Amino acid sequence: MCACGNDKTVQLPEINHSKISKINDVSAAYLFYDATQKDSIELNRNNLISTTNWLINVDKRLRLGQAIPKIMFLQDKKRNATMHKNENAKNFYTCNDLSKHTLGFIDFTNVAYHLDAYKMHNFNLNPTQLVTINVQSLDSIIVSFTMDGATLSHTSNYNKLLTHLKTNVTKDGNANIVLEFSKKLSFQDYISLKHLLSEMDLKNVTIARDEFVFN
Repeated sequence: MCACGNDKTVQLPEINHSKISKINDVSAAYLFYDATQKDSIELNRNNLISTTNWLINVDKRLRLGQAIPKIMFLQDKKRNATMHKNENAKNFYTCNDLSKHTLGFIDFTNVAYHLDAYKMHNFNLNPTQLVTINVQSLDSIIVSFTMDGATLSHTSNYNKLLTHLKTNVTKDGNANIVLEFSKKLSFQDYISLKHLLSEMDLKNVTIARDEFVFN
């Protein structure tokens, strides 16, 4: 299933069992991919209305280094709107839900993207345990667990990540997960990771709103 805008198409990322399948009062933007042009990306935001929920249709073949700066631009546009502002309006990524053969949506309203590494910042998270997930690809995920000043790192992959987290995250106190992504990661792989983590059933774990795209 593709999304269409101005007679062009977007190959949407694919997920299974979306938690959100219907959104009312929407307008859409499109991030197009052009296979014939190196590093080509085109943003069509002509139909966006600031007071509505925004559906951001991103071609799954785009790399994060291409897509995220455009997405940050859209976030800033909505955040800085001075007229006809709706504080309850949200931002969603549009996906194909393969299990339902319909559209599904991922809420990213509160995500704050950074085009550098987590270590470049000084956030006051103060969790009992800090977990950093560095995603180079779905087959190369470095998970670092820091507790009481000591850090232990493991290499995991997409299929083992949830088991890895459930085994190593402390059950006492709270844990905070920080996500880092290679700018070379495809948008499809990014959405796959985000959807996977949304299914994580660890009540003492919080995923930080700040996400980092670098190298």
